[in-house]
Amino acid sequence: MSKLGIVVASTRPGRLGLPIAQWFEGEARTHAGFAEVGLIDLAEVGLPFMNEPNHPRFARYTHQHTVDWSARVDAVDAFVFVMPEYNYGFNAELKNAIDYLHNEWRYKPVGFVSYGGVSAGTRAVQMIKQVVTALKMTPVTEAVSIPFVHQFIDDEDGLVPNEVMTAAAKSMLDELVRIEATLRVLRPAPGQAPQDV
Repeated sequence: MSKLGIVVASTRPGRLGLPIAQWFEGEARTHAGFAEVGLIDLAEVGLPFMNEPNHPRFARYTHQHTVDWSARVDAVDAFVFVMPEYNYGFNAELKNAIDYLHNEWRYKPVGFVSYGGVSAGTRAVQMIKQVVTALKMTPVTEAVSIPFVHQFIDDEDGLVPNEVMTAAAKSMLDELVRIEATLRVLRPAPGQAPQDV
């Protein structure tokens, strides 16, 4: 029973990430490639700036917020990061959330829904790929890239996608399902430490 976690990376007031993530959540539920689909809103998770004394690979967490975050990530089989672009890169809250953990991310595929201006957040996606591959995550090539994002946001309806975005979402979900099934045999059961730690 595979589970998809859709991470809302932006936490700032007035953010567009939440309506975009809610749209993608609907696409994922319609797609039905995952048994469970859930939003993970970093604004609600509320992690402080990294404050664990031990390296995350040892999973010797000293704070309850880290224990809770570990359990939440560990229970998910594949991820989609819904992310803005800040100054050609991805935002600090997402980097912080990633850095809190290590083993919980391993051998899981990740897709990206990025948004911004003319670049559609694609420069941020290129930057984050270096980070996720260091954790043995597998970024899929298929992506949803939303340029000039404000034109797709309606105050009442949230994100109003075009056909390109909808088709891209399906392609990415198709690939996430395939890659998750392939990587599943490499992952330990939730809560079980990898053998090489």
